[in-house]
Parts: sequence; structure tokens; C-alpha cells
Amino acid sequence: MIAAQCYIIDTDHGTEAGTLIRNQNNTVAPIVIGEDVWIAANSTVLKGSRIEDGAVIGAKSLVKGHVDANSISVGIPVRHLKFRSE
Repeated sequence: MIAAQCYIIDTDHGTEAGTLIRNQNNTVAPIVIGEDVWIAANSTVLKGSRIEDGAVIGAKSLVKGHVDANSISVGIPVRHLKFRSE
């Protein structure tokens, strides 16, 4: 599930000095979102991130990297809080 106002982007724009930003190439890395994942409202998922099966991302979180399976992760940047109980 992906709640309202989430932003998921697999691209960054170049920022090299000495070249106009509008003339720079983008960098791209795929995003992988597993099964049974909940990304709560106003969260952002950046390029190259991987959210494993069963993970929960708390509201207003910033994901840049890896989120473990069945974990509940929150914050900016996202950090592991606890695992989902069975």
C-alpha cells in the first residue's frame, strides 16, 4: 500500500561544478518494493532503495538504501524501529 502524498523517484540530477545544471545528465538506480509493504503518508523513497517484503515505512520518512523484511522503519533518514509481531 502506498498512502497519499508519497514521492518515489529513481533519478537524481547532476550537480557537477562548471557545467550548467540543465545540461547535466541524470543518474538512475532502480527502486525495489517488495510484497505486503506499507509506505505511509508523505514518505519519500529515493533511487537505489530496496524495501523488503512485509516492511512498514512510517509517515514522513525518507528511504535511501535498504529496509529489512517485516521491519517497521521511521524517520529522516529512515531507521529501523522494530520488527512486526506475529
